[in-house]
Amino acid sequence: MLVTESRPRNLRWVHAGPLLYGDWGTSRLYVLGLAFLYTAHASVVYLAAIGLLMLAVSWAYTHICRCFPDGGGVYTAARQLSPTLSVIGSTLLLSGYIMTAAISSIEAFHYFHVPDAWVLPLAVASIVLIGGVNYLGAKSAGKFALIIALVALGVSAVMAVMAIPYFVEGISTIEFEYFKITPPTDAWVNFTKICLALAGVEAVANMTGLMKEPVGKEAKKTIWPVSIEVVGLNMIFGLALTALAFSVIGTSLHDMHVPDEIRLMESRQGVVETFPESWHADYEGGGHFELSEEQLSTLSPSTNHAYEHYETHREQVEQYTNASMRVIAEETASNAMGPQLGVVFGNIAGITFGLLLLSATNTAVMAMVSVFFAMASDNELPKAFTKLNYSGVPWLGLVVSVIIPILVILVEQNVTVLASLYVLGVTGAITVTVLSSAVNKELDLGPKTRIFFWGLGLFLLSISLTIAITQPISTAFSGTLVALALGVRTIRTKAVIDTGEALAAPTTGWLKVLQDLEIKIDPDKPKIMLAVRGRYQSEFAVDLAKRRDATLFAIFVRPIRVMDLRPGQAPRIETDDSAQEALGTIAMLAKEAGVNFVPIYVTSQEIPEEILDHTVTYGCDTLIMGKSRRSV
Repeated sequence: MLVTESRPRNLRWVHAGPLLYGDWGTSRLYVLGLAFLYTAHASVVYLAAIGLLMLAVSWAYTHICRCFPDGGGVYTAARQLSPTLSVIGSTLLLSGYIMTAAISSIEAFHYFHVPDAWVLPLAVASIVLIGGVNYLGAKSAGKFALIIALVALGVSAVMAVMAIPYFVEGISTIEFEYFKITPPTDAWVNFTKICLALAGVEAVANMTGLMKEPVGKEAKKTIWPVSIEVVGLNMIFGLALTALAFSVIGTSLHDMHVPDEIRLMESRQGVVETFPESWHADYEGGGHFELSEEQLSTLSPSTNHAYEHYETHREQVEQYTNASMRVIAEETASNAMGPQLGVVFGNIAGITFGLLLLSATNTAVMAMVSVFFAMASDNELPKAFTKLNYSGVPWLGLVVSVIIPILVILVEQNVTVLASLYVLGVTGAITVTVLSSAVNKELDLGPKTRIFFWGLGLFLLSISLTIAITQPISTAFSGTLVALALGVRTIRTKAVIDTGEALAAPTTGWLKVLQDLEIKIDPDKPKIMLAVRGRYQSEFAVDLAKRRDATLFAIFVRPIRVMDLRPGQAPRIETDDSAQEALGTIAMLAKEAGVNFVPIYVTSQEIPEEILDHTVTYGCDTLIMGKSRRSV
């Protein structure tokens, strides 16, 4: 007989909410600047539209969390319909997490205001450091995320108060002329570009396996405050941004009526037109380019002047697109408290939001580990991705999750380009989740709710298809990942079919020893609890139990630091070799000594708490912790 217990449901909305905000709320740190870059003073209309979409998605996810109370999201929702669809959905989610880690690590150091030359090396170092900390299983990472999210909320609240005059002025700057001169198709495409504001909502679906019951009620209390805060402050800060005096090549944001995306293209074209004719073919298109000192020395003074103007324009645009909230914080605080305190508050906001972005990088890295773990658990990826280290971290998945975003930022550091790579994974994963829920008739969704799911899912599908068609770089990135995942799945499926061998339940070994135990607990005899951490346990516990004629309990607590991407993905004793060996060894020692033995296997993050809780629950009068160098 073996006593096994699952992780406790101890996650309340007061903790889940800030964690969700730390993931979902970070999109504001780059979405506001990008919206203004694409649409200038029409950006507020776009932010209102994306806000309505965010509220609709929030409503849908309250039902998704209720329907999948044991953990889920895109992987679980899609897998109930098709394993192949779940691979596609989870890979799209994976691409979103990769880009979250990449863009957040780069943006963090923009908010820290470090020199441009240091941004890339520091971003790479931060991802490596995050990987190292998580490899050691630092539990403080979750507490840090909670603290920095709360601090960021406080800073945002102070900013919102100071931004009131700019908010009022921003209302007067809203203009609809943009929609008169812009073709509807282009206006729609620009809307899809800022749909990365939806990034992070999947995180709440991965928390449900730990939420207190009833999960549906707890999820609502988690989602709605965060979504209302994100949408509301996006509008306030979006309006404030349009009223700033921050200047880009002589034009303040308040007076800018032509989007900087268009103005930058004009600045670029002004440079290209002064090039020698033989150069024109090399600089066709709209991509950014840089000229070396050697190249500039061969060009005319007018070309050098045009290039200098273009570079200045680009650098000033990057200031508000890369760190829009820092720009807002500094100017609004300067208006309220004076220039010197404005700079100080701008630095405080920059550091706070930079740390929030690094926290989002940490969340994204561990979310990638969870995707790999879930897929490997279902044989979609090699089983090596399920192997846990001492701290309960799937080490191979962690290594891969660190390497991929580093490779991305080594190739590209421009936030606008990273955002374009990002958006298809975000919208694609949410689309698969919502449509899979709409199709699945076994889910407890009322007729009106299901109709709404269909409508929302099809709208999200139209966004995803638009992005796939209009942003080939995003399609190439996400499509390549999906193709690789499906390719690995096909190869592994064929390999399993070719062998024709099914895994049989073990009939010998440590697990058999544990399963064959006959437990008889005498309530009148003493009880001893041994906390197990490895195979090489001291014989002291068995000797003590024999001398006292006591029942010996041994608890093995398996920590695991992955999200619940699907129900039941947590390790079980049947697949945990080190736990089998540790408990099985003690079982053999106890059998030889004639000691009644009760093995306990628990999955939890709170190791000391679990040990103490079980010690008290079973009425043990002695607790033994530690290990010796003796073994069977």
